[in-house]
Amino acid sequence: MQKRVCTWCVESMIDEQHELTDYGRDLSKQEVLGGHGNQQESQRQRSRLVQPDDSLEQTERRWIQHSHQHRQPQAAESLQDECRRLEDVVNKMVAMVTKMERLVTSQRGIRDLEEFQFGPEGRKSPLFHSWTARQFEEAAEILLDGYRQELRLKQTILQEVAHTATSDLCMVYLSCWLHQPFIPDQNRLTLEALLLETGHRPL
Repeated sequence: MQKRVCTWCVESMIDEQHELTDYGRDLSKQEVLGGHGNQQESQRQRSRLVQPDDSLEQTERRWIQHSHQHRQPQAAESLQDECRRLEDVVNKMVAMVTKMERLVTSQRGIRDLEEFQFGPEGRKSPLFHSWTARQFEEAAEILLDGYRQELRLKQTILQEVAHTATSDLCMVYLSCWLHQPFIPDQNRLTLEALLLETGHRPL
């Protein structure tokens, strides 16, 4: 029975190594997606329809005039296209966060198995180079928490960006999208440390 459990543990660690490779690749892609030009283009399209010094009433009046006179159908269509591109970025991030959740769940399973086999402190020897299963789990949870919050922020921006009434609010959305406030530098360092630990990032 114990031999079977150990075999399962080794197989799980091998699967985990492959998952971590995909994990790092996905998070690297997210860095590109987060700084994507789609948001900037959407803001430019929106700014063409909103004047910076407008009051809310003036903006609403201008929108009504445009919709009645059909003066800028191409700009509206272009804005819609850019919003679809932003939606595609968000959908890819949803898939990435779902994969991260599965990784955290499997990390918890490995830690629970080690605690069952070796006691509350788990395995004494490291899982790869120097980290224990608990350290892997903690790192994965930190990353998941940051990316989950960032996803919520981007989903909110996606819902609101085409309905903003002022250019100032457009700039706030643009800044939030590009700077990714819920993914601080510490999270990037955590990811790099995780990939170095598993040997997927050369020293």
